[in-house]
Amino acid sequence: QVQLVESGGGLVQAGGSLKLSCVVSGRSFLSYAVAWFRQAPGKKREFVGGINWSGDTTRYAGSVEGRVTISRDNAKSTVYLQMSSLKPEDTAVYYCASDGVLSEWAFEYDYWGQGTQVTVSS
Repeated sequence: QVQLVESGGGLVQAGGSLKLSCVVSGRSFLSYAVAWFRQAPGKKREFVGGINWSGDTTRYAGSVEGRVTISRDNAKSTVYLQMSSLKPEDTAVYYCASDGVLSEWAFEYDYWGQGTQVTVSS
């Protein structure tokens, strides 16, 4: 049973920072890419960024590039999403997802976490 568990969400003021974590269990962590998506109320789920299995390739959405960094610690089966200079429009539920190939498309991912809420106040 593959499980992804996000943590680290919360309430932060605009301009602040947050670091989200995604722990993956139940599969060979080293073989799979992990991506972060977010979904705000009334909006579609959108790609934030992702990292391939080896950690040498990352990809970011234009809306967050320069403000987020994704990294992975294979020894801990964990992927991190470091966010800085947060804006109110970053408010959303953030999900991590895992599958074989790094993709910007949500439908490509078979495994998802339950999400963690990030709220940025102005």
